[in-house]
Amino acid sequence: MTEMLDFMRVLADAAAGETLSRFRRRPAIDNKLADGFDPVTEADREAERAIRALLGERFPADGILGEEFGITNGDSARRWVIDPIDGTRAFISGLPLWGTLVGLTENGRATAGMMSQPFTGELYAADESGAYLEKSGERARLKASGVTELSEATICTTTPALFIDGKRPAYDRLEGSVRLARYGTDCYAYAMLASGHVDLVVEPGLQPYDIVALIPIIERAGGVITTFGGERPEGGGDIIAAATPQLHAKARAFLVAG
Repeated sequence: MTEMLDFMRVLADAAAGETLSRFRRRPAIDNKLADGFDPVTEADREAERAIRALLGERFPADGILGEEFGITNGDSARRWVIDPIDGTRAFISGLPLWGTLVGLTENGRATAGMMSQPFTGELYAADESGAYLEKSGERARLKASGVTELSEATICTTTPALFIDGKRPAYDRLEGSVRLARYGTDCYAYAMLASGHVDLVVEPGLQPYDIVALIPIIERAGGVITTFGGERPEGGGDIIAAATPQLHAKARAFLVAG
């Protein structure tokens, strides 16, 4: 159990101090879009401020990229990537399927990350030693399911409506090949994949702050995560995560074929 994992707990607790007190309290909502709905709340902003303050104190030379306040120290080889509330739509709906994401990249590669769900008391975190679930003061190692066949797999996506620009038919064919599909799970789906409960997560159009923190959790639990094209996922884009290399290859074949 490493110093990095302990620091992830400090970050999670600081963010929870800003999010939990506002959860299920009907927070004021701002919309980032003029022609759509991309919500942000005071909880998003204050949680990111709390995380940034701790990072700046502990690692003043490191870069930070956050969803709400952009980038600082952009030339640093080490960069922390923050989504203070991934799943803001779930947050404002009172659903505990949101989480705080903080990831670390070193020379562009994700090396550590966390997903904190303070309402359920869960912290999913990974560093070079492995991937873990911390709850009630105990840490347990995470392991993906080992499922290799689509016919045995559970797939998650935020919503099929996000598969635009001709991508929806390929997703529909993939969903038709699996055992069970669930929607609206955002970052929590990746935690469930690392825990062995979900086998596939497929999401288009992600930003780096949506995914960087989750990459080490998936990989250290034995899973595979790439873009639909098979590239590294740190830059975001269209993302597929799977419990095994075999399942990843079979699912990706649907998405690449179009």
